[in-house]
Formats: sequence, C-alpha cells, structure tokens
Amino acid sequence: MKWRFINTGFNTGQFNMEYDIKLAHEIKSDEAVFRLYRWYPYCISLGANQEFNSVNTTKAKADNIDIVKRPTGGRAILHSEELTYSVILPIDANLSARGAYEEINQALQIGIRNYNSKLSEVSLESIQPDFKGFYKEERSAVCFAVSAKSELKFKNKKLVGSAQRKLGKTILQHGSILCGDYHLKIIDYLNIETENIVSLKNEISNTTTDLDSILNEEIDYSKLEESLLKGFEEHFNTKFENITVTEKEDILL
Repeated sequence: MKWRFINTGFNTGQFNMEYDIKLAHEIKSDEAVFRLYRWYPYCISLGANQEFNSVNTTKAKADNIDIVKRPTGGRAILHSEELTYSVILPIDANLSARGAYEEINQALQIGIRNYNSKLSEVSLESIQPDFKGFYKEERSAVCFAVSAKSELKFKNKKLVGSAQRKLGKTILQHGSILCGDYHLKIIDYLNIETENIVSLKNEISNTTTDLDSILNEEIDYSKLEESLLKGFEEHFNTKFENITVTEKEDILL
C-alpha cells in the first residue's frame, strides 16, 4: 500500500468537504491518503442526516461562520481552533471499516503523544454508547456530546471526534483534533430550547477537552502536523509521499 500525504491548509467548509469526497472517488486500489487541513472562515458542519434547520443560520451568517454538510454521519461541529484530518483508503479482505477506524485512531494517538510527553495519557475509548437512544435526546444535536468506541480521549474527556463512511469499496474517515476551546460556542448557534442552553454548555464543557487546555500553551500547528505524520508512518510502517501544491491542484481539476 502506497501512502500519500496532503496538507491543504486553510480552506472553506465547502472546499474541505468536496475535496475529501473527490479524493475518495479517485483513490487507487493500491494507495491510501492522509490529509490535514483547517477552516477559514470558521464553519459548522452537519452530519449527512442532520437538517439545516437545527442551526440558527441567521446568527451564523452574521458572525461569518459557514455551514456545510459532511458526507459522514454524526451531529453538528463548530470547526474553529482545531486541526482536521481525513484518511481515504480502500477496503480489502484484511481490513474492515471498523478495523480501519481503530487503526486510524491508534495512528492519531501515537502522533498526538509525539507532540508532547504530557499527552501520554491520551487513550482510545473502550465503550460504544447507545447511539439509538442518544439521538432521541436534545444534546445529540452536538457531535462532541458523546464519545464513540475507539475515539481519542484525555482523562475521560473527548479530544478527537471522528466519523466514517464507506463509498463503494473505499473508506472515508475524517475528524477534528481539538486545539482550543472555541468549539464550545456551538451551542450558541443551535436551535434548542432556551431553558436547556446552560445545561448543554456545561455538559459539552465537562465532556470535551483540547490541547491548549491540557498543555496550557498555544499550539504549534506545524509541529502538530509533523508529529501526526510521523505517528502515521510509525503505526502503518510506511514512508509517506508528499503531494506538492501543483499535484494537489491537478487532483482538484
């Protein structure tokens, strides 16, 4: 398997989602792609089955926050102070979608631990929640309200949220590595009952964490990107081929 690495930097929500889908449709059967990216302007992404009316679009627009649909499931995320990743790889007899989910998160775990020794306690969630029951609750409007099995946490607080979808014989998985606490403001943009706002804000604050809060220092995104790349190379025992800007542009055409 040949692994390719792409760092697309800052882009709009529409670009980021369309780019992931395009990579998934064009991936070759003998290669995989690891991509890192960020968001400008900040953007709320909704799960594929989540309605746009769950968000206060007027307020989001006034605050210059994009809104976009993800090709994957889950609920609303405010992409802001984070580093986002995506992995595209073919399914074969040796790797199921569930197996890929765990493998990818293990690679992320190594990368995050590489960034700073204080992050050695980052671990994989071992319990799968009852999502069928969870989605009946109002707090389910927020993706970071609960951790899925194999997602990354630090001292029982969610640090990385991920989602996955099979597109034919290809897996697309992407997720948010929280670097600051701006994601907590997602509650301000959701159409939820007023009396529940405070409790939901407290719950999200109590169930999530971010690298800045853990380390009490500003995150060096370049160092984090390098640490994650090395983590993937170590876990998958491979050396990545970097896609240059020219090659990246060719993929988009």
